Amino acid sequence: MTRIATLIYGLIAYTAFLGTFLYAIGFLFDIGVPKGVNDGTPGPVWLALLINVSLLGLFGLQHSIMARPWFKARWTRIVPKAMERSTFVLATCLVMALMFWFWRPINFTLWSAGDPVTEFTLLALSAVGWLIVLYSSFLIDHFDLFGVRQVVLNLKNQPYTYRPFVVRSLYRVVRHPLMLGFLIAFWATPEMTGARLLFAGITTAYILVALQFEERDLVRFLGDDYRAYRRRTPMLIPGLRRPTVTPPVAAATTE
Repeated sequence: MTRIATLIYGLIAYTAFLGTFLYAIGFLFDIGVPKGVNDGTPGPVWLALLINVSLLGLFGLQHSIMARPWFKARWTRIVPKAMERSTFVLATCLVMALMFWFWRPINFTLWSAGDPVTEFTLLALSAVGWLIVLYSSFLIDHFDLFGVRQVVLNLKNQPYTYRPFVVRSLYRVVRHPLMLGFLIAFWATPEMTGARLLFAGITTAYILVALQFEERDLVRFLGDDYRAYRRRTPMLIPGLRRPTVTPPVAAATTE
């Protein structure tokens, strides 16, 4: 594939990401989109659970498998390396589009804001979560994360180079502020319906599991730098650190 075609492919994938990201916000806010998380024809709860869990499971499988180094090593034998990240982004967008389209409502309410002030506060908190997601992506190179940098470097006939490991801003507070932003955005809602609860609960479980695999990859790739960072910085909850275990001091011996 020519470099121009690869660039166009990468820009299409990035455009798909922007559309999907904005739709996801509207989907969970239940405003500005054809179908939100609580929209649709009500049906049997068991059927809604089956469909929604299957859709979330499909997202989890696609996202986790395609992000693993062993898959990338095999996948880039078929897809040019410059297109690998863009293909991952495009596949994620397609899976999420399926989820938005086939998602089923579950009509019960766990909690609901009782007054306009509480409703506004929760909506604002959710908006802050989405802003944290976007801001965090720029801290680690937004355009590299979504495949644009790769296709631009390919256009210039320059080799891809990994960004240096730098800790700054929110990454000094928690190791995964991007995921923290998602959790805030998912759970801060003025009305926690059954469908929203299912979405938030399963995505939270997925994030907690997926981060274990991601951190193993980061330790393997970055070595002692990331181990030291992991010791001094909590994963998701600011101020929460692992307890420091002091090894026992061996008694001095003489021979």
